[in-house]
Amino acid sequence: MTRCRYLLALNFGTIRGMTPSPAVSAAGALAADHPLVDGRTADSPLITAYRGGKPSRRPVWFMRQAGRSLPEYLKVREGIAMLDSCLRPELASEITLQPVRRHDVDAGIFFSDIVIPLKLAGVGVDIVPGVGPVLEKPVRTAADVAALPQLTWEALEPIREAVRLTVAELGRTPLIGFAGAPFTLAAYMVEGKPSRDHLGPRTMMHADPETWNALANWAADASGLFLRAQLEAGASAGQLFDSWAGSLGLGDYSRFVAPASSRALDHVRQLGAPLIHFGTGTSELLVAMRDVGVDVVGVDYRLPLDEANRRLGGTVPLQGNIDPALLAAPWEILEAHVREVIAAGSAAPGHVLNLGHGVPPETDPAVLTRVVQLIHSISPE
Repeated sequence: MTRCRYLLALNFGTIRGMTPSPAVSAAGALAADHPLVDGRTADSPLITAYRGGKPSRRPVWFMRQAGRSLPEYLKVREGIAMLDSCLRPELASEITLQPVRRHDVDAGIFFSDIVIPLKLAGVGVDIVPGVGPVLEKPVRTAADVAALPQLTWEALEPIREAVRLTVAELGRTPLIGFAGAPFTLAAYMVEGKPSRDHLGPRTMMHADPETWNALANWAADASGLFLRAQLEAGASAGQLFDSWAGSLGLGDYSRFVAPASSRALDHVRQLGAPLIHFGTGTSELLVAMRDVGVDVVGVDYRLPLDEANRRLGGTVPLQGNIDPALLAAPWEILEAHVREVIAAGSAAPGHVLNLGHGVPPETDPAVLTRVVQLIHSISPE
């Protein structure tokens, strides 16, 4: 692994005017009452597997487990806009806890959205139903980037409060924090809305690389601070989520994207929490994604885990990769698939079960519960 060379990359007391947090010592360690430090989560199945150890049971959680597939989620979200629900600490905490209570998963995933750092910085953005993130004004020129407001540490207090509330309820179950990777965040900013092919950011990389790098670095610092706020407040692991990296070739990813992803993770490396990197359509990028300096690589449903492990040289634990499409298949087909994923994942130094993308909104929650029960019934040996 190449992670050690990143540990002293940044002086966190001077990033974007950020003042040091009392939750972190001068050396960057987590506070004594953090769940990873005080014993609540350090030996949990999830953290053990992330660190390449032998867990007491096979750990499993699902991306988007806190969301539209749960009737209790739909009930508490009635009449509340998506970004507003993310910024109400009590509500965000309740939504995060719902799937842990219902499914007995081995982790909570913090309920938020990757564009929340933009919102908190003062960038005009909203989640439009049926569309996704939409910006008031796309960011396409050097002047646009220079005019971007900076995210402050103080603005992240609603995030820290939601995490604190959640961790207090989770007990020995870890909370996973997350942030959008700089490319995905910057892609939304350039296009101004979701895009199929991301031609705007891909063109900017080559036509105006200086502006692209400035925008990617802005996104890296915003996402990095967002993730740091969650980890300091009590999250036991952090995932960088690159939804759109699969639109890139390896050359463009390595040159124009990997440095920014590394910069985002520089904000949290010295905290000591396991870091996961996941993207969709990224089978050809897995080694480059690992080499930005993470502990775990998430694999989507397109590539078997034993092949992913071979490409990565058996160097890191893996997370994944049940095909979300099979959640609606007959149980015998889904069960056989889950067992195949477990068998393929056994080749890696560690394995955390997950989907190869998020939970579809039409998923029957009872199926997820049954999948968790199946996984827990299979010996980790």
